[in-house]
This record gives sequence, structure tokens and C-alpha cells, in this order.
Amino acid sequence: QVQVVEFGGGLVQPGGSLRLSCVASTSIFRLYHMDWYRQAPGKQRELVAGITSGGSTNYADSVKGRFTISRDNAKNTVYLQMNSLKPEDTAVYYCNVRGESRYWGQGTQVTVSS
Repeated sequence: QVQVVEFGGGLVQPGGSLRLSCVASTSIFRLYHMDWYRQAPGKQRELVAGITSGGSTNYADSVKGRFTISRDNAKNTVYLQMNSLKPEDTAVYYCNVRGESRYWGQGTQVTVSS
């Protein structure tokens, strides 16, 4: 069982930035693909960004050019740098560890509002 914990959510004004972190308790973190999802009230959970074990990345069209996913295998951590935030980015953000099984964190709330 892999435990996953997200950090870094909060309240930010439109145009601002936040960096989310996700730490996974596994000795083979480097072998897992890692994703960030988000779920806004009344909407389905959607994939925001992903990074493979090899470092390849992919992004939802809605965040391309604004969000950057990265990983530090030495720290068992994946990051989501979010810039130029918009009110529609408001959601609970979840980290997902993807291998033969999938493991989820509890989520961290991001609210973009003036």
C-alpha cells in the first residue's frame, strides 16, 4: 500500500501562483507514473497533468502554458507549479500514483478568488 499526501493548496487571487507537492511513501517511486487530477464542485474529476517514470509530461488543454508538472525521485515528490491562475482552476487537486495499482491522496483545496 502506498500512502499519498498532497500539500500546498490555498486561497490565491486571479493571476497568482501556487505550487502543489505530493509525497508518496514507496521505495520504488521512480518507477511510477504520477498524475495530478482536480475536481470542481458538481463536476467530474479530470486529469490536469501527468509525468511518466521517464519524465515525459502531458497536460490538459485548459492548463497548457500555465501549469508545470515535475518530479524529484530522490524526495519521492511530484510538484505542480500553477501560474496565471483563474477562478475556473478552483477545485480539489488530487495526486495519483499510477502503476499496476493506483493510489490516491486525500486532495488539497485550491481556491482562486478575489
